[in-house]
Amino acid sequence: MRPLAITGVGQVSPLGLGLEALREAFADPEAAAKRAFTGEPEVLTREKFPEAHSAEVWGFDPNAHLGDKGHRNFDRLTKYLIVAAKLALEDAGVKKDGKFVGALAPEQVGICSSTAYGSLDSITELNLVAELEDPRYINPARFPNTVINAAAGYVSIWEDLRAPNATIVDGNCGSIDAVLSCETHLAHRRADAFLVGGGDVITEVLYLALRRLGAIAGGSAKWAPGARDSQGLHLGEGAAYLLVEREAEAKARGARIRARVLGYGTAFDPPKRQARLLHASSSAVTRAVRGALSDAKLEAKDVDVVCSAAAGLRPFDGAELSGLSEVLGGVPVAAPKALWGESFSGSAALGMASAVTWIEGATPGPMVAASEAPSKVKNVVVTSVGYYGNVSAVVIGA
Repeated sequence: MRPLAITGVGQVSPLGLGLEALREAFADPEAAAKRAFTGEPEVLTREKFPEAHSAEVWGFDPNAHLGDKGHRNFDRLTKYLIVAAKLALEDAGVKKDGKFVGALAPEQVGICSSTAYGSLDSITELNLVAELEDPRYINPARFPNTVINAAAGYVSIWEDLRAPNATIVDGNCGSIDAVLSCETHLAHRRADAFLVGGGDVITEVLYLALRRLGAIAGGSAKWAPGARDSQGLHLGEGAAYLLVEREAEAKARGARIRARVLGYGTAFDPPKRQARLLHASSSAVTRAVRGALSDAKLEAKDVDVVCSAAAGLRPFDGAELSGLSEVLGGVPVAAPKALWGESFSGSAALGMASAVTWIEGATPGPMVAASEAPSKVKNVVVTSVGYYGNVSAVVIGA
């Protein structure tokens, strides 16, 4: 891979909006985690789910960012993605006050987005209307939300982005795999810049499914991503986009380059028995990270910190840490999902945004086990571990 420039970042999460919210969270992670998990939930309400301990995007007001018209029928993920896109485009100097400025035009900017369960809440809503009332009462204006790539489509319409628009759907790894899609489009000059990332939101049905699988840690249960005694995960939600461009052209338009995408790797390890679907693979972690380092033309000693996918599920956290140790040795490992919960595709996107803040001087964290945060960060490996033996990794550097 030729290095790709990251010229803008936008994020929406329980920590707040924009890069400054991430920086503040890493400055005081304990306080940030407390704020993220102690708001008054709108989805998993305390009356209905008293045992839930989730991190929602608290106090999100779409009108403050999108105006008071035109988005009444958008679902929550669509609103989050539009705001993340708007923030990234403004941060990159591509748009200002909703209009394109500078060298890039609508035909030159595309989207490589991702979501794991993005349309699940909309599908549930319409199913409930059909089953409990009558199919005649389904709102046709809300039906498009049930299509998995609708959210990214609305982003392109709202922000007037006319280059290719792709949505990657492969579970937790999607936002990192969107990097490969972006690189392919840029290499073939199908556009000059892409929003890369994605998001997911908390839904009742997803919470109930994970609780029945025994994956959810109760409000009082031990929860510490990467810890051997963690008793499960906590749900979170969020969305993030990086604006990614070919480096030479980003420099030519005078863009500020926040960081660079240096390498990408992915691997899959099938289960040993066909009857088993969910499984963790340390081998896939090792191969994905090695592939990303090889693509970046870097060695293990060049990596300063790992932004891991650890979320509190011991089999998966253990497999990831084992695989990382094999390929990277004692490189420090951070588990930022402790700040915003398991947000699936959103977590990988937020992880890449976090890597940018660390390269710019924020302190990585929270750290796993005996890891100590490095005082200076030049190269970050961001990982995402799927539930089906799939793992993806990306190297982000200064």
